[in-house]
Amino acid sequence: MTDQPPSDRFKSEMPQIPGVAGPGSRSANPAIKLVVGLLALFLIVFLGARWALHPKHAEPKQVEQQPQIEVPSPAPDPSTLIPHATEGAPGIADVTEMAKPWTSKEFYIRNGLTGENVPAMLIRLPGGSASQSSGYWAFAKNSPFGNCKLEYISDMDKLKNEYGFHAAKHPMVGNPCSHTVFDPLKTAVLPGSNVWVRGAIVQGSDLRPPLGVEIAIQGKNILAVRAE
Repeated sequence: MTDQPPSDRFKSEMPQIPGVAGPGSRSANPAIKLVVGLLALFLIVFLGARWALHPKHAEPKQVEQQPQIEVPSPAPDPSTLIPHATEGAPGIADVTEMAKPWTSKEFYIRNGLTGENVPAMLIRLPGGSASQSSGYWAFAKNSPFGNCKLEYISDMDKLKNEYGFHAAKHPMVGNPCSHTVFDPLKTAVLPGSNVWVRGAIVQGSDLRPPLGVEIAIQGKNILAVRAE
């Protein structure tokens, strides 16, 4: 009898179990194959689910351009186009633009006490010199009493129809609330004083003429010095 190495005898004596490979077999255990297959399947399913849930970058849609509507720029504030007389810059007009009698020009003058810009009116009086302050009359458009704005009226028909004043031969100043008419060529004394002011009342119930603005001439510049 040929002697066998102990290892060979051990291998030959090992019982063969169906479905289980022997120690020398190179084939893998079916259970391991099953686990590996399941892991591979799970990995495939996992990766597929992630790919399906991953947000897709859709191609940007062509945005249809809406026709642009041109919005007109807002009109400039009219008050910014009117001269604003201050203590440091009192100029409101040039004598050349006020050469014609009864020419008028609006302006603002700063109230030294309240800081308010008061609307006012400059009128070129007939007969006086354009280079002299006496050739002009300036007044605040705010009514001395009440909230009405005085207006310079050069339309004789308006004086007749709206104010009922038929004696006008030249432009007047009117209060549209009380229909009082003030004459730029006439002066009157203020009630309770000896102060004479221009713009005497020729019709109506107002208590006094408009508040005056002192005018000075410097070269060709007309200056609004201060308001009453």
